[in-house]
Amino acid sequence: MKVVVLGGGTGSSTLLRGLKLFPLDITAVISVADDGRSTGKLRKEFNTVGVGDIRQVITALSDTEPLMEKLMNYRFKTTSDLNGHAVGNLILTALASMNGNLSTGIESLSKVFNLKGKVLPLTEDYVTLKAKMKDNSVIEGEHNITESHKGIKSISYKEKVKTNPLVIDAIKDTDLIILSMGSLFTSLIPNLIPSDIKNAIKDSKAKIMYVCNMMTQPGETDNFKASDHIKVLNKYLKRNVDIVIVNDGDIKQEVIDKYKVEEQKDQVIFDKDNLKKLGVKIIHNNYVDTSTGMLRHKVDRLALDIYGYMIDNIKK
Repeated sequence: MKVVVLGGGTGSSTLLRGLKLFPLDITAVISVADDGRSTGKLRKEFNTVGVGDIRQVITALSDTEPLMEKLMNYRFKTTSDLNGHAVGNLILTALASMNGNLSTGIESLSKVFNLKGKVLPLTEDYVTLKAKMKDNSVIEGEHNITESHKGIKSISYKEKVKTNPLVIDAIKDTDLIILSMGSLFTSLIPNLIPSDIKNAIKDSKAKIMYVCNMMTQPGETDNFKASDHIKVLNKYLKRNVDIVIVNDGDIKQEVIDKYKVEEQKDQVIFDKDNLKKLGVKIIHNNYVDTSTGMLRHKVDRLALDIYGYMIDNIKK
């Protein structure tokens, strides 16, 4: 069975670590407007797409020694221009330059890392996110948008986006479209902005599944309940989300307090009645995992629930 995962960053990489454990044909589509830290420096110097999120997803889907994952994510600590650069970002930038495009570069690296799926950039072009904030100001650049904390009214691109045709082909041929957890406005929705993406999803026979975040993000989803995420996604899609996966597990109060104080994040409330009014099928379970000291989805349980849905609902 084929699945296309749309997203970027930590959310997608977390989800993919679980999905790769099952016999699925996975295609991960990653937004490439990231412009912070190492990625931002490389974008400016080489006029290329953001590769940081792609690096995370490649390591998540890889089936190699842990040393290789550590190598890809290693950041130089020096007083030279290399300071802060991740090794994987440099490798991906070099491969894009050698091959003339990032998709071919990723494909060659995929063989080395024995990826359990395909990784595709949304576009091969240099693109800049643009947000209209709740105070009607306009902010350009993903990291500027994230750091403003003004509240996002809408998100778009500064440039006209030429979508990677391989992404359109994957959407047309998939059995399930998964909208990954992660930054709603700056990682997930950027994949849903191009009109040809909207049309491909609209015309697809595949169901749309959204994996809801467990915590809000300051400046993006303050005070959002699960249903609020669905409402926003439906505005950007030309059809509605069909299935939502929501955490119903208890998060320890000390963890909630820690995220509130240190990151200004709150728990996303599972408002079942409002979700039912939106007509979405609800899959809920205890996905809470704090084993690493951070709050993450329990990837094996999450992936098992997704795979179980596909087994029960997709006829091959």
